[in-house]
Amino acid sequence: MKNYKITVLKGDGIGPEIVDEAIKVLNVVGEKFGFTAEYDFQLMGGCAIDATGHPLPPATIDACKNSDSVLLGAVGGEKWETLPGHLRPEAGLLGIRAALGLYANLRPARIFEPLKAASPIKAEIIGDNLDIMVVRELTGGIYFGERGRCEKNGEKAAFDTMLYTVPEIQRIAKVGFEMAQKRSGRLCSVDKANVLESSRLWRETVLEMAKDYPDVELSHMYVDNCAMQLVRRPTQFDVIVTSNLFGDILSDEASMLSGSIGMLASASLADGKFGLYEPIHGSAPDIAGQGIANPLATILSVAMMLKYSFGLDDAATAVETAVNDAMKTARTPDIYEEGFEKVGTVEMGDLVVELLNR
Repeated sequence: MKNYKITVLKGDGIGPEIVDEAIKVLNVVGEKFGFTAEYDFQLMGGCAIDATGHPLPPATIDACKNSDSVLLGAVGGEKWETLPGHLRPEAGLLGIRAALGLYANLRPARIFEPLKAASPIKAEIIGDNLDIMVVRELTGGIYFGERGRCEKNGEKAAFDTMLYTVPEIQRIAKVGFEMAQKRSGRLCSVDKANVLESSRLWRETVLEMAKDYPDVELSHMYVDNCAMQLVRRPTQFDVIVTSNLFGDILSDEASMLSGSIGMLASASLADGKFGLYEPIHGSAPDIAGQGIANPLATILSVAMMLKYSFGLDDAATAVETAVNDAMKTARTPDIYEEGFEKVGTVEMGDLVVELLNR
């Protein structure tokens, strides 16, 4: 029986609550599909600051490097907002991406049938089977470029630098092309090549790579137009590949097409099958400890782990199906509608487990 070693970073706020439910589901899936999971619990974010004075302790990095994958809850909260930038919980996220080489962020935006009515976009626009995959470059660009404070014309100023090398663009574009090959064969590369030099290099590089993927239909779109088109006609997209900054913004916009940010999972991948899996919502400290947080995005992150790190497609599909079926009868407060049973975090996790066991 295969055993997978998973480093678990519960994080802050609702993180521990939602991760507990995801682990519960993962254990049941293991029993059903013939594998076991060994968990190594480590600290990252605000909880790590409180315990060690740093958002990403060296022990956490070492544990992650010695595991098959990483499961993360959420980090951050008002308690740590006055700290210097390099000591805030969010610095742990940037640090772990760099330390583990997690350069490819996959953010699916899909509609689950029971939640169609919850989307802020009209039903005739989102269609019946909206399923977009945003492939975001994660360790380059403006978030990792040179930055600082200076003076301009005698006034205080600040700068951030967006820099990309050809190899950085090639490796994320490769993920995009290969993802498109596994789906509908359509890839949209998003940039701002009419203004930014880094985007011109991005487009040149992607165009050159397209010669190696003749089975993929490649298109290009400026980021501002893409933001508009995601609302105007989202079904035109299948796979979107883009830079760190643009992907951060567009993936959050795309997420709202699904009806709730509490439903969306993500994967951050390195070379090979290693990845970090997390829900894209925040730590929600205002509801922490109340037992009402929605664990489904974290459970769906486990489904992505099963698929992309462990190669267990059938197990991943079983989890996704159980989540879909759970919403036919029960809802946590964030997705609640009249006519459904209102449940808490633990009850929703229990329901997914029950459906997996059927």
